[in-house]
Amino acid sequence: MDRSFTLGLRGTRVRSFDSGCINPEDLPLSRAAVWVCDEATRQFLPSGADPVVVLSRGEAAKNWDSVLQIIDAALSVPLGRDDLVIALGGGVVCDTAAFAASVYMRGCGLVLIPSTLLSMIDASLGGKTGIDYGSYKNIIGSFYPAAEILIYPFLLKSLPESEYLSGLAEVLKHALLEESSLFADLSSLRKDVLERDVRVLNDLIPRSLAVKGRIVEADPTEEGIRAQLNLGHTFGHALESLLGLGVLPHGFAVAWGIARAMEAGVSLGATDPAYAAEVKDFFTAYGYNLGYRIPDLGTYLDILERDKKRKNGEVNFVLQRHRGDTFLTPLSEELLKKVLTPFSDA
Repeated sequence: MDRSFTLGLRGTRVRSFDSGCINPEDLPLSRAAVWVCDEATRQFLPSGADPVVVLSRGEAAKNWDSVLQIIDAALSVPLGRDDLVIALGGGVVCDTAAFAASVYMRGCGLVLIPSTLLSMIDASLGGKTGIDYGSYKNIIGSFYPAAEILIYPFLLKSLPESEYLSGLAEVLKHALLEESSLFADLSSLRKDVLERDVRVLNDLIPRSLAVKGRIVEADPTEEGIRAQLNLGHTFGHALESLLGLGVLPHGFAVAWGIARAMEAGVSLGATDPAYAAEVKDFFTAYGYNLGYRIPDLGTYLDILERDKKRKNGEVNFVLQRHRGDTFLTPLSEELLKKVLTPFSDA
């Protein structure tokens, strides 16, 4: 079944399918196209996909060489501005191919087929593209929304458990950002979600994606309410950095960070304690560890102070009063220590 909706971001159309393969009939292949994938997703390419640029796996592929490979393939067709770059893969493939599409002939058509839950729910939507340069992540990039995003939940069957759960944390986060039935459905369908039931995911993923879509539509260049999407991220990113990037999967750190945000809100007197407890039970039921230890609280606090979203000399934390009521506020060092000390080994 094709579930679809259209966003105002350059008219991005999102479609989700409960089929067990990528059907060429789902794609706008009346136009010339260059396919981009990596070594893991090459097996899922539909018949007739040509030419194909196969990137190496991992973050190291987000570089100028990969972009130039895509552009060389586009020139070999040759692609026009009304033709397509089609990316099939995770965040690295989608980010790199989207950036190449944004600069080829000052912008050509772009279709994204994200293959990981994190890229389906996060990286594919919002129009942010980018590659790394030197030691800087996503330092070169653009805002370039895809014309279409095609979601195939069957692709998630091949993911390792930790990678699936890492993306799922973002789905659960989206359920907190609006007062809707998504939270209740994720609670009642937990077994099916954890078993990766394609029909259930075909319903829940587009609904979760639509939450982000509405927020991004209202703030496409991150000037205001889009910061709500960082719920749990400030606390979580600092833990990731302290432990060493890659040691703790991103989504696990976000879940931990959301728990800390709930506790900070309660300490501030802004968050309903019953709601904070409900949120922590929600993540715990899905198997997330909300009690990771901070090996060095002083260093952790220093990392928080250097958060990349720091503005006007202070870090604003994303907190909630209750579901659907999200706000930003600075937090004093005294309050942070009160919240974090129970999780510190120092």
